[in-house]
Amino acid sequence: MVSLDNISVSFGGFTLIDNISIMINSRDRIGLVGKNGAGKSTLLKILMRLQSPSSGAVSCPADVSTGYLPQQMPHYDHLTVFDEVMKAFDILQSIEKQIAKLTDDLCKYDDYNSAEYLKTIEKLNEANDLYNIHGGENREANIEQTLLGLGFRRTDFYRKTAEFSGGWRMRIELAKILLRRPNLILLDEPTNHLDIESIQWLEDYLKAFDGALVLISHDRAFLNNVTTRTVEILLGKVYDYKAPYSQFVQLRKERREQQIAAYQNQQKLIETTQDFINKFRYKPTKSNQVQSRIKQLEKLDIIEIDEEDNSALHIKFPPAPRSGQVVFEAKNIGKQFGNNVIFEDVNFKIERGNRIAFVGRNGEGKTTMARIITGELDYEHGEAKLGYNVNLGYFAQNQDTIMDNNATVFETLERIAVGDIRTKLRDILGAFLFRGDDIDKKVKVLSGGERSRLAMAKLLIEPYNFLVLDEPTNHMDMRSKDILKDALLKYDGTLLVVSHDREFLDGLADKIYEFRDQKVKEYLGGVYYFLQRRKIENLAEIERKNEITVSQKNKITTGKDEYLKKKENEKNLRKIQTSINKIEKHIEDMETKIAEWNKKLADPETHNLDINDKSIFTEYNSLKSELAKQMHEWEKLNYELELMMDN
Repeated sequence: MVSLDNISVSFGGFTLIDNISIMINSRDRIGLVGKNGAGKSTLLKILMRLQSPSSGAVSCPADVSTGYLPQQMPHYDHLTVFDEVMKAFDILQSIEKQIAKLTDDLCKYDDYNSAEYLKTIEKLNEANDLYNIHGGENREANIEQTLLGLGFRRTDFYRKTAEFSGGWRMRIELAKILLRRPNLILLDEPTNHLDIESIQWLEDYLKAFDGALVLISHDRAFLNNVTTRTVEILLGKVYDYKAPYSQFVQLRKERREQQIAAYQNQQKLIETTQDFINKFRYKPTKSNQVQSRIKQLEKLDIIEIDEEDNSALHIKFPPAPRSGQVVFEAKNIGKQFGNNVIFEDVNFKIERGNRIAFVGRNGEGKTTMARIITGELDYEHGEAKLGYNVNLGYFAQNQDTIMDNNATVFETLERIAVGDIRTKLRDILGAFLFRGDDIDKKVKVLSGGERSRLAMAKLLIEPYNFLVLDEPTNHMDMRSKDILKDALLKYDGTLLVVSHDREFLDGLADKIYEFRDQKVKEYLGGVYYFLQRRKIENLAEIERKNEITVSQKNKITTGKDEYLKKKENEKNLRKIQTSINKIEKHIEDMETKIAEWNKKLADPETHNLDINDKSIFTEYNSLKSELAKQMHEWEKLNYELELMMDN
């Protein structure tokens, strides 16, 4: 379907991608992996024709449509969420105009057996088919289903997009891509701004998607659940494995072990052969054997071991100065945006040496509270107070909006460095893999992972005794996540982390604050203790729409209460199922009537139709409109039925 042929990308004297070729087939599910800065995002831009390679060619048929979600993109804020997502169906507007014109043209014909009339009928049927293929009849239902799946509430649909954070606006763009149903979807870190419930919905969608997919992600589970092929970019080369990520890791290890073994055996053979040649080179009786061995070496296909990228972060936070016993205290804090209450009457205290995690559903106030703690955001009532001698370092989730895009990597640190640390800026940047000419790169050309590393480097400029990290691992590769976690485990100050990553939090946090239903609840213990207390297996359950699982109900309700609730649930299920059955019968009747009208319109003379009577087409279009409404209602009822059955 799409191919990259001998692609190379060079910047100055540095070659990022070196003469690679990849074929993307129509049903491929490709996970594109590699370290931050390896060239993964660049490859997606080349596929989208947003960037040209230094050499090589991209081959893509003209009829292949592509949807692309980058890590950063411009947003347009003058429409509501629903109207913005409706743009995904722009093609339907032209089809609707074509249908209207063809319908009017039919009224002009007197001879219903003429070639022109029959050709117009054929075009009208084709246009109607195309309209249905692009989801014309069900577009509003599809929009609703997609937005709900990505975590929006129905009350969000008619809010202005400007009211949402960058992460939520990224979901809007993702919704538009999914609704367009392109032949090829390119996703660059789509899970960075999704909560786990939305990630699971996206997994299910992509599994059922009938086109090709190229996905960049540092989420191991997401890659394993969605992809069936892994392409690794390593030091400018690509290595293609017909396997999902977990199998790829094992296959790569086995391939390298086999490669090393074969290389060592060959080197031993070469050494033995060369020794024989050197020993008997000048003995006439051995001349034939020597020449044979020389030819043997000349014909040998020398085995090379693939280079490994062993570069890694070297993070060590400076010793933390001593702060007062109370680092931060919240008393009856409340925060709302307009009429939207985020939380109210929140009380908690962070003491010196605490290692805390904020967890909970997106939109429940974790980042809002982090910004209140750092002093970036005001609150409506209550009191928020930092303790004595607290020096706070903050890693914000939205690095793309708080960095100066026109500054260089070196200037970003130089602007905030004071005193002797200015002489160590190059060493600090080197520890975060910014070496040589890298320090002169503009921030605007950095990848998401490079921006995260630069933001983390800023925290080493001075010795902070309170670190607030909001989703610090979003753009980090897997090795970098482990290195950061190890550095934080050795950090001797007070730590607060906002994260959905259970593995990252394990062992790092010893106190959990859960944000839920406008309240904050404290759990004394690590993330697994918190999960056990909540009687859930993973953080995904925090984000479920229903507060109490069936297993919990069995434990906290009496037998009578359980029985009554079960009966009520069964009653509601029967009610919804009855409604679905009625609508399905109605839909079947209308589809029969529409089919009869199609026959009559194809041969109006036989059926005594006056084609000039516009009421005929009014009735016909009214039937199709009613069918669309009934289909929409049918999908809504089935969605409600699914939710009730899940409970």
